[in-house]
Amino acid sequence: MSSASLPVRRWILCAAGSVALVLATAGASATPAPSAAARAAATPAPVAGSAEWRFEVQLDGKPVGEHRFTLSPLVSSNSNGNGNERRLVSVASFDVKLLGITVYRYRHEARERWQGDCLAELDARTDANGKVSTVKAQLDGQSLLVTSPAGTAPLPACSMTFAYWNPAMRRQTQLLNPQTGRGVAVQLVPVGTGMVEVRGTPVAAEHWRLTGDESPIELWYAPGSGDWLALDATVNGRRLSYRLR
Repeated sequence: MSSASLPVRRWILCAAGSVALVLATAGASATPAPSAAARAAATPAPVAGSAEWRFEVQLDGKPVGEHRFTLSPLVSSNSNGNGNERRLVSVASFDVKLLGITVYRYRHEARERWQGDCLAELDARTDANGKVSTVKAQLDGQSLLVTSPAGTAPLPACSMTFAYWNPAMRRQTQLLNPQTGRGVAVQLVPVGTGMVEVRGTPVAAEHWRLTGDESPIELWYAPGSGDWLALDATVNGRRLSYRLR
């Protein structure tokens, strides 16, 4: 990293797949958004039971990338024959620039298989400015075996990642970080209600706060349906926001 890019401070969050954030010095410039044609080409055809959350990631109000979560039901039934399996694909791409030069590049992709509200399988790869790491997890009897660069360790059989899209996450006291492979103690509590921008329009939303081993994460959900609408966090004076495209 060049001296012109210093000091660079980064902070990474992971969710549900997984949420990541990069913070850089003041003056970080926006990364051009993908064209409408590219976005349309990347959007899968809707099928019953599927959902997609496509967020523009902003740093102090400026776009730095995108984080997309795609949920789809699996056609085949699970091992118990109840057909309650889902696939979640999380893809994040951030580029933080300073004076037109990329000072931090982040790529993350996680593929998760769920049985009900329990994670059954995970395959995640992260490239954090050239530092590549992989995390895998597999349900094995009474535990979820997680393999990361630190080794293999068990988590409870019904574990979850930072699955902001899943209302069942609100009941969890520990979540799996798909970038590090660590189980993180968390608490998610309701804060109240407020307004949040969704595709350029302010809407009423329920406000929840997630606390753990990083700075608090503010989460916004649609009243009634519980649909995930937005995410905010403040780290070292910088504002990170996820806003639906």
